[in-house]
Amino acid sequence: MCLFVLSAEAHKCHDTYMRYDGLVSCEEIILPLEVPRSIQNLTLHRYNISVLTERAFSANGTEMDLRALSLQDNNIQVIESCAFCGLPRLLSLDLSHNRLMVVPPGTFYGLEQLRNLNLSNTLMTSGASQLPLALSTDNLCDLQRLDLSGNRLEVIPLSGFGNLNLTTLILTNNSIATLDSHNLAKLNEFKEIRIYLSQNPFDCKCDKLKEFYDWLKNSSQCADSNSLKCAQPEKKKNTHVMDLEKRDMECQNLDARSYVLLGIVLALIGVVFLMVLYLNRRGIKRWLNNIREACRDQMEVYHYRYEQDSDPRLANVAV
Repeated sequence: MCLFVLSAEAHKCHDTYMRYDGLVSCEEIILPLEVPRSIQNLTLHRYNISVLTERAFSANGTEMDLRALSLQDNNIQVIESCAFCGLPRLLSLDLSHNRLMVVPPGTFYGLEQLRNLNLSNTLMTSGASQLPLALSTDNLCDLQRLDLSGNRLEVIPLSGFGNLNLTTLILTNNSIATLDSHNLAKLNEFKEIRIYLSQNPFDCKCDKLKEFYDWLKNSSQCADSNSLKCAQPEKKKNTHVMDLEKRDMECQNLDARSYVLLGIVLALIGVVFLMVLYLNRRGIKRWLNNIREACRDQMEVYHYRYEQDSDPRLANVAV
């Protein structure tokens, strides 16, 4: 009944509303937001908040008792440093479905107890490049669940995970083609982490896949490994990665077969050449004899001319 009432109240606001602790408001908001200090759950939905200013939820510098903050779908593009200062007890932060372009290093400053961070479908290209530095702060040392799905990420921002104690990492619906040895070694540092990688366009060429394939087979970190599909090459498209066989990883053997085939072709060409020589041996012999005779005749001509044109001084010396 409470959920029905809340839904009905929110419907009256035409999708733009603020809800906290069972109350719904359709009024416009101004940051920093002034709400009762004791509220524990706050939702702002579809406000056009382009910039989250410093201490956006802590008016007059007071500390709030917020435990869950949802800022989903508010067109947030810039988060200023210390925007969440004054929320030391916040456990869950939802920033999904925004358009984050600026994520400075001090974005998550003051969130020492944060456990759940949702950044799905929200990072623009510039925001994604700035995220590792923003995550590397010591303030997120208790973060356990990080959702980065739907951000068109091509690589995992692992450089910012060093201080995190993640147990769940969601990377579904991105543009990740494979995980190289560096990424896999970094993930292995998180012993209890569970990773979700479905709906990514995995490259199943043998030279791209082997280490990633071995990791999937030998590790239990990927929770949805049976859902991963190949996007290329074309002949393996939509094939489940886990259904591939070891021979699909044998690039070196494929190269060896190529060299063997090349050797066979060259051998055939050599055999054909020798057969041509053999079949034309008489003609070749006759041609060689003709050349030898022509050379002999030419040498006799040179010898005769030498005798006829000898230097007269040689004759005087002989006398």
